Amino acid sequence: MTKQQTFKTPGADAWMPIDFLPGVELLPLAEPVPDGSIHRARLARGTVIPVHTHPADEFVLVLTGTIETGGTRCETGTFWRTPAGTRQGPHVAVTDVELLTIRLGAMGRFGEAAQ
Repeated sequence: MTKQQTFKTPGADAWMPIDFLPGVELLPLAEPVPDGSIHRARLARGTVIPVHTHPADEFVLVLTGTIETGGTRCETGTFWRTPAGTRQGPHVAVTDVELLTIRLGAMGRFGEAAQ
């Protein structure tokens, strides 16, 4: 890790589509720990991220839009924490959504592999 401040300005980096999650794009911001991620995520309206787990804690802030997760409707400004190994989702984008996510470890398994 660098010993100086680093900055990410809007438009400086390209959003990356996630092949196995159609309708989801990520903009990596930092790697706080090995295999971890701080990133922005955009989900197009109607996108469903299936049930999954992460082997590390995850923290999510809804920057814009509305998403339903775990039976809870989360609107702009909602924050949630999911402890490591907790089965979560599905996440359903009710509108176009942008999230800020901090994951303190590897991505984990999605769909039936998460069960």
